[in-house]
Amino acid sequence: MSSLAVLLQYALPHRFLSRLVMWATRLRIPFWKNFLIRQIASRFAVNWDEAAEHDLAAYPHFNAFFTRALKPDARRADADPASLLMPADGHISQVGRIEDGRIFQAKGQSFTAAELLGDAEAAAPFVQGEFITVYLSPRDYHRVHMPWAGTLRETVHVPGRLFSVAPFAVQAIPRLFARNERLVCHFDTDFGPMAVVMVGAMLVSGVETVWNGVDIPPYGNRIVRRDWRGKQIHLQRFDEMARFNMGSTVIVLVPQGVHLDEALRAEQAVQVGQALGRFATRVG
Repeated sequence: MSSLAVLLQYALPHRFLSRLVMWATRLRIPFWKNFLIRQIASRFAVNWDEAAEHDLAAYPHFNAFFTRALKPDARRADADPASLLMPADGHISQVGRIEDGRIFQAKGQSFTAAELLGDAEAAAPFVQGEFITVYLSPRDYHRVHMPWAGTLRETVHVPGRLFSVAPFAVQAIPRLFARNERLVCHFDTDFGPMAVVMVGAMLVSGVETVWNGVDIPPYGNRIVRRDWRGKQIHLQRFDEMARFNMGSTVIVLVPQGVHLDEALRAEQAVQVGQALGRFATRVG
């Protein structure tokens, strides 16, 4: 990818373009939304056989297609009840150890867990933990599921840029995931804290959770924290937790003592529900 493409990432009006896409993908004009659906489905080889709804007319707008449900048997949780689960369909961007609080992004690029979460105290349990970053392309299923059962403690909306999260940008833009707008979801589990981070991106028009509906937009100009303790928001392993209104990236952080599958590799294609890892001892 040329340096011009990277330069444009800095120059383009991220939020304006994302708002424009949000408007365009929610138009209910049949010929327009059907055109968009056909173009994306054809260009990215969307697997219609997995979709719960095959009829284009049943989708009121393009975003309804983009966030489509799958057939009940299209994805299954790994049969071992002790295994953590992959949170999303897509390709692994990176996976591995969090080394002294730093998360690997690409060759020569990394960022801290504190930067990503917007909070040094919240990042402390993950300093020697593990992480996985999963990139969702336009062809993928865009709902994110729970890797493990957990009770929602807090969400943190961290404002930022909306750089593309395509591989060329991830390789070239320093600290990209810690600079983009994102929703950090903190869960308490029986192995300790778990963070699931929904990262926004260029042309991504929103992040939506099952407990609060649309969280992004509005786009932020300051960090916004919401305390969910005492609200009894408990999600089971494999439950749907959120979705991207247009695609992006999800990052999962787990503490030391949880071991992600060593066979997982960058660029590997993955699906919701496959084994992500397991914990050998309880921590926290």
